[in-house]
Amino acid sequence: MPMTFNSPRDLFGSDGLDLGVTDWYEITQERINLFADATGDHQWIHTDPDKAEEGPFGATIAHGYLTLSLANLFLPDLLQVSQVSMGINYGVNKVRFPSPVIVGSRVRANGTISEVTEIAGGVQVIVVITIEIEDDPKPACVVESISRFLH
Repeated sequence: MPMTFNSPRDLFGSDGLDLGVTDWYEITQERINLFADATGDHQWIHTDPDKAEEGPFGATIAHGYLTLSLANLFLPDLLQVSQVSMGINYGVNKVRFPSPVIVGSRVRANGTISEVTEIAGGVQVIVVITIEIEDDPKPACVVESISRFLH
């Protein structure tokens, strides 16, 4: 269940709040191939299972930007804000990819609100989202995601 706030103003004072974790999500070859088609990145480490089996990871891996894009999938499972006219993905501050996501892996996200600031017409929230790989001590991605919730 996501952490739910009744309005953007209710976010004030939540700096440092642990938002918990999402459910696990499996990274399939189909998902990787669809992302390759969408971005034009068909590098063999992503799309050629036979060649990738002989490569450095022993299988295909998800694109780093595919892993990053999952932050958008996971954020509503971590944080919900009611009474908004709109929510905007404003950008990111910092992104790191400490560990590759091998096809067939399951990933999930945990989140922490790091900063809440007032902006014209609403509130800006920075959430540090860590995308974890099941049974891997290193995360796949750590991103400071910036969202704006307008009144």
